[in-house]
Amino acid sequence: MRYNTTGMIPGRLPRLTIAMILCLLVSACGSAGAPTVSVSPPPSASSSSIPAATHAHTAAAPLLNWPEFGLNPQRSNVSLATTGINAANVGHLRRQRIDLPGTVDSSPIYLHGVTVAGATHNVAVLSTAYGRTLALDADSGRILWVFTPPGYSRWAASSQITTASPIADPDGSAIYATSPNGLVHKLSLASGQEEGTGAWPVSITRDATHEKLTASLNIEGPYVIATTGGYIGDAPPYQGHVVLIERSSGHIHAVFNTLCSDRRAVIVPSSCSASDSAILSRSGPVVEPGGRILLSTGNAPWNGLTNFGDSVIELNFPTLTLHQAYTPVNQAQLNESDSDLGSSAPALLGHDRIVLAGKDGILRVLSLSRLDGHGPRAGGAGVTQPRERLGGELQKLPLPGGGMLFTAPAVWQQGSHTTMFVGGEHGTGAYTLNGGGRLRLVWQNSTPGTSPVLAGGLLYVYDPEAGGINVYEPRSPHPIAQLPGAPGHWNSPIVVDGHVLEPEGNANDHALSGTLDLFSTH
Repeated sequence: MRYNTTGMIPGRLPRLTIAMILCLLVSACGSAGAPTVSVSPPPSASSSSIPAATHAHTAAAPLLNWPEFGLNPQRSNVSLATTGINAANVGHLRRQRIDLPGTVDSSPIYLHGVTVAGATHNVAVLSTAYGRTLALDADSGRILWVFTPPGYSRWAASSQITTASPIADPDGSAIYATSPNGLVHKLSLASGQEEGTGAWPVSITRDATHEKLTASLNIEGPYVIATTGGYIGDAPPYQGHVVLIERSSGHIHAVFNTLCSDRRAVIVPSSCSASDSAILSRSGPVVEPGGRILLSTGNAPWNGLTNFGDSVIELNFPTLTLHQAYTPVNQAQLNESDSDLGSSAPALLGHDRIVLAGKDGILRVLSLSRLDGHGPRAGGAGVTQPRERLGGELQKLPLPGGGMLFTAPAVWQQGSHTTMFVGGEHGTGAYTLNGGGRLRLVWQNSTPGTSPVLAGGLLYVYDPEAGGINVYEPRSPHPIAQLPGAPGHWNSPIVVDGHVLEPEGNANDHALSGTLDLFSTH
């Protein structure tokens, strides 16, 4: 049976205050700060330009499943289906604080009414920084099973970690999760037992001490989509690459290396003359509605032919051949100053627009059909000539409060309206896309946040510095409630089936334990 975000029915899956501390928290970070970039502030807008989320959509069914980071392959982080939580009861939820066998520096997933250990449960699945994946009953808080990857003791308490969120197989039988030794595992949802047939588990790196499984897994059609990044300090050699894995067999179907991209296999990092280009964003690979894959890269060389550091890349699916790319005109400066463009992933705004921001604190609006302002070259099925064009963005805006972005926006597309919510290092903000395809700032505040979630008509934003979740009516910068909690890092909440789940802590603390705050209506 195939999951979607409104139940198990057939259908497609759908403060920190100082830069030095923040630098220690990111997955690929050097010693220099972000460059100064001059941008003009956007024109003011009225909060009335955001539709009333509680009345804009009549859900056919409640939101019962959250099968992957961002809720769907497009990473929208938005559902207006009812969650059982509303403005009247959000401040009165029952809180459970659950001890975990590791730090979950990512987001959980959730599956309603599934069979685990021979009984029916509403289940949350979480992966820890050292690769333990666990299933817990979301009603009782009881841990149902724990998978510990072989070799766990070799890297536990070390700097070798993973921060990828797990993902549920669309048929409801399996979970895919990562471990710090560079493996993607296929686990039985019913028992947590590892699938050992075919090529499972799958290694997607030839050097797991340099290539980190950072970004969340995704699924499109018969394939799991996995990526690699680098570790704190940017210690070479490593190359960010995308791997398509056949869900059924575990065989690798295709690979795209963002450096040495003329090589179509998982390579030994030291065999490439260029290093870095981490795929480090929380969203990782974003699947377009038409099936192509979008991703962004971190600091590395760029030549427009085989090396694509600090770029947005669009890949054909399932060949993983280059379709087109965008690289800012100041790419060399971004690379030199450790201002990764790829610290956040491209977000799909609809209406032929995408947006991304990186460590330089600039939101860049691009045309999806013409990423560099010119569109794909003829015969773009592969890289055969230099793609020397730099620039092409349609608009640049500052992040709310400035600073850097390491989170995934929430994008709400409702008819002709698109609203985007961003949680950043120094603030949270809301933007709308106008008829000319430009973003306008609607509201902002000075409260930092990780990846926002719009669910059931309310906006939830976790504050990684102070801890706790600020809950907003989407048209206002003033919280209507705060759910208590502890500080964290890249963790972000999910809101589904009468529950709010928020893991806490920082994987870079190298702890062997962690916590989850579970809020419920009953």
